[in-house]
Amino acid sequence: MKTLAKHREIWLALVIVVLVILVTLRFPRFSQPGNLLTIFNDTSILMMLALGQMTVILTRSIDLSMASNLALTGMIVAMTNAAFPGVPIPLLIAGCVVVGAGLGAFNGLLVWKLNIPPIVVTLGTLTIFRGMVFVISGGAWVNAAQMSPDFIALQRGAFLGLPILSWFAIVVAVLFFILMTRTPLGRALYAIGVNPTASVYTGINVGRTKFLAFTIAGAVSGLCGYLWISRYVIASVEVAGGYELTIIAACVIGGISIAGGIGTVAGALLGALFLGVINNALPVINISPFWQMAISGTAILLAVVLNARGERRQGRVILKRAEA
Repeated sequence: MKTLAKHREIWLALVIVVLVILVTLRFPRFSQPGNLLTIFNDTSILMMLALGQMTVILTRSIDLSMASNLALTGMIVAMTNAAFPGVPIPLLIAGCVVVGAGLGAFNGLLVWKLNIPPIVVTLGTLTIFRGMVFVISGGAWVNAAQMSPDFIALQRGAFLGLPILSWFAIVVAVLFFILMTRTPLGRALYAIGVNPTASVYTGINVGRTKFLAFTIAGAVSGLCGYLWISRYVIASVEVAGGYELTIIAACVIGGISIAGGIGTVAGALLGALFLGVINNALPVINISPFWQMAISGTAILLAVVLNARGERRQGRVILKRAEA
């Protein structure tokens, strides 16, 4: 029991399993492998975005512009594909990642060099990026008829029985696990969240580390820009409108502490998956959309309370010796 109490991810996984079982009691087909795979696939983009947001939140920062970054990179790649359908899809995806990383780096520079609070910076760039979508498109949409078949078809394929979109999420999750647990940058992200002052004395450049966190979050947003547009085959100013709140909610539910320094890749993935199950389960049992919002909001509030209690104990302390 002590092990379970210390690992928030285990409890969250159990809650998801119980939720699936309860819905299955009323609708047996809900727990069929095909439906569960669909839920995972539908949640894949949110999982990746939650991982990107996690890197920023761990440093006691926040990025409110991820959804706008996604919309802007998505519009750029859609317009590029419409104008030059012969451009290889891997090159378009690489371009999305580079553009998204550049937008994230812009956030990081403002936080690092000008020492502006992250919430102020990203609240401003949220509006700037969304406005740029309108400017470059002239308010027009890019729809399926303007996109090349290859642009739309890539993630609709499957490999080893899993949709390509799901494989994108799996690969990104593995990369983030390696980043967070096996690299100096991952340790620095946690260290800054635990104690930024002590981090300086251990040789960590706090500003540069935050800059890299925002750049990583931007790169993930850029990747998801292509995945979102090719999945829903529409690029417009309204794409992912308000989705930044869903991304943050997934992190909070997954145990990522807004105060920084606490959180895991598994937690971010489970937080996103929890929201995915909720969004798929409630309509099945004929819950009103208004109640769906209330239930999701209640889950977020409970997660915040649990996080606050969990933060009474130390997070991943790696600077104890240096502080001494």
